[in-house]
Amino acid sequence: MAAQGSLEIGELTQFALDTVRNVGKEALRFYGKGNPRTKFDSDLVTAAELHLVDYFKDSLAASFPEHEIFGDVMPSREYEHGSKRYLWIYDALDGVANFQAGIPIWGISLALLENFWPIFGAFYMPVTGDLFHARAGGKAYWGSEAIQIPEQDEISNESVLLTYSRFHNHYRSTFPGKIRNLGSTGAHICYVARGRAEGALLAHVSFQDLAAAQIILLAAGGKICKLDGTEFHLSDYLDGEQIVDHLLAAPQGSHASISAYLQPMD
Repeated sequence: MAAQGSLEIGELTQFALDTVRNVGKEALRFYGKGNPRTKFDSDLVTAAELHLVDYFKDSLAASFPEHEIFGDVMPSREYEHGSKRYLWIYDALDGVANFQAGIPIWGISLALLENFWPIFGAFYMPVTGDLFHARAGGKAYWGSEAIQIPEQDEISNESVLLTYSRFHNHYRSTFPGKIRNLGSTGAHICYVARGRAEGALLAHVSFQDLAAAQIILLAAGGKICKLDGTEFHLSDYLDGEQIVDHLLAAPQGSHASISAYLQPMD
């Protein structure tokens, strides 16, 4: 279901794009300033996330005060009219280990639902300047450039599969190409959407991790499925339930050819 009125959806998407850019500027004040004497500076990450959450809430309250934020309250399943039909899904820092260590692959994720139907998603990487975004049912964009997953060649030693940490503890792989973990779920999915990777294996992810990136991937011609090839419905996890299944983000129709290279460890 689309937002009613072209001006309204235009205002909402422009708000989202402006906001992720502004949040990115705020995040850069903390970026790479983790304590060098520890591998992960949780104090810095906590301070940054609290600030960025408050910044987003203040921005939303100033522009759309009746809109709701996922995580503040349990979403109602009732059909709503008016402003309360909008729900924002915000992830202030996707890739926190990279963020605190000064590694540039991390980002801010923001999605909009209207009565639980996806409307818009954006993923912004402040250090690299990469901004991925899409309206549901429309085109996907990298900045102002429309992106579409190209027709897939056969998987080869030049192919790329993006994975999660400790992947090799869980799978034996015969994938002939390069296997990489870049440390950011949103970035992994958006790189698939841009055709820079053949697939991204996802584990230990949440509703917030996937809400925006899935909209972008679908608009670019991709899809998220369970690794066994069965359908995955993100809406099943609106209650915040943990996503325990391993998932594969890949171009439409290529999931089986990628998963065939992955054998779960006994």
